[in-house]
Amino acid sequence: MGLNFKVTTLTQQISRAVTPKSQPSAIAAKPTEQSDMLSSILETLEDAKAEQTIVIDLDGKTTLADAMVITTGRVNRHVSAISDQIIEMLKSHGHTGIRVEGQPHCDWVLIDAGDVIVHVFRPEVRSFYNLEKMWSADRPAERTAY
Repeated sequence: MGLNFKVTTLTQQISRAVTPKSQPSAIAAKPTEQSDMLSSILETLEDAKAEQTIVIDLDGKTTLADAMVITTGRVNRHVSAISDQIIEMLKSHGHTGIRVEGQPHCDWVLIDAGDVIVHVFRPEVRSFYNLEKMWSADRPAERTAY
């Protein structure tokens, strides 16, 4: 049984994130901001030596966010350093309202930046929760009333 999602290289993800989807001009600013945020997050993760980074497009799956980034740090201290760098980068780019969970223990740190949610895991915790499998599945068909 294989996972049903496409894994791309970090370079492919960054180039896709920089190129916004075609949207009506009235809301064109939001995809660009989200693309810039995603691109900056991916670049910061690469600089922080995060491992096994993937991006899951949440379009049509949930209204929580537009994208989810899942990455791994080698040990608790690496997870902490990665999450600190992401938070500092987001703040320096003027993003406010960033919510962070899990920093005291650093087994799994969740950074909710609004349009993009970032999960930074230790390897064992990532394999246990397996978010890639849960969020990569297609949205179930709507039920029809009879």
